Amino acid sequence: MAWKFDDNRSIYVQLVEQIQIRIMTGVYKPGSRLPAVRELAAEAGVNPNTMQRALSELESTGLVFSRRTSGRFVTEDKQAAEELKKRFADKQTAEFLKKMMELGYAKADIISLINSAEEPELKNIL
Repeated sequence: MAWKFDDNRSIYVQLVEQIQIRIMTGVYKPGSRLPAVRELAAEAGVNPNTMQRALSELESTGLVFSRRTSGRFVTEDKQAAEELKKRFADKQTAEFLKKMMELGYAKADIISLINSAEEPELKNIL
């Protein structure tokens, strides 16, 4: 999974989001050790201090924890990961609905569009 950044948003915030997505999708599995800060920073092409700040933020939320001499690990609390996934899905859904309503679609129309979408079309999007 490549690191992609939007120039119009803070890199630090995007790092937090992308690591969260990697945890939600199983790239970083519950209980697994995360790569070192410098390794992650090099992979993402960002300053190690920025990556350190993002990881500290994830620690403050409980999604990641540190073991003094062993590094950082993904929480084993599956409920916390599921709650994060639900919040993320709710946010994405709200943004999608807002954009569709700005285009003039009513909720029933949006549901109809989703129901009528063909599977191959969805695969091209994903």
